[in-house]
Amino acid sequence: MFTYTCLSDQELVALLKQGNRTAFAQIYDRYKQLLYVHALKKLRSEAEAEDIIHDLFATLWNNRETFELKSNLMGYLYTAVRNRIFKLLAHKDIESAYIASFHEVAEQAGNMADHRVRENQMMEMIEAEIAALPAKMREIFELSRKQHLSHKEIAGQLHISEQTVSKQVSNALKILRNKLGLIAYLMLLMRY
Repeated sequence: MFTYTCLSDQELVALLKQGNRTAFAQIYDRYKQLLYVHALKKLRSEAEAEDIIHDLFATLWNNRETFELKSNLMGYLYTAVRNRIFKLLAHKDIESAYIASFHEVAEQAGNMADHRVRENQMMEMIEAEIAALPAKMREIFELSRKQHLSHKEIAGQLHISEQTVSKQVSNALKILRNKLGLIAYLMLLMRY
């Protein structure tokens, strides 16, 4: 009775190249455990070690017709596993760097979004307090701070004295400083 276990690696490879499934199964049974243990030592993950071994043997079967054994089969398989381990580890390093970079960008974007929300809330509060000023004072303040007109230009436009414009702007700033607090007041000064 013919048995494949007695065949050499070269004989099994020759049969493999012809599409012999039993020869392939014999190669698999002969080397899978040794290769798995080696992969497991390097990767420390049973699932990853199994994936590498299955990928190696799937590739061996899929490329059986063009497979050329230049040295011994064990050496070839060991080198193929080692190369797959290196490739996986390099991929993990790239993936880790990408994930870290993604988290950093997401955190910065979150901080920027949070900052913008607070800034918008602060600006709404400032606008509400400006709107609450007495009508004439608000008009003078807005001409000064929003339209950037000089006191002389405002006085000419509204037919009042420059001293009245100066006093109204000064009073508006005092009221806003008292109602808004220091941070919002400074933001008002920087914004307008």
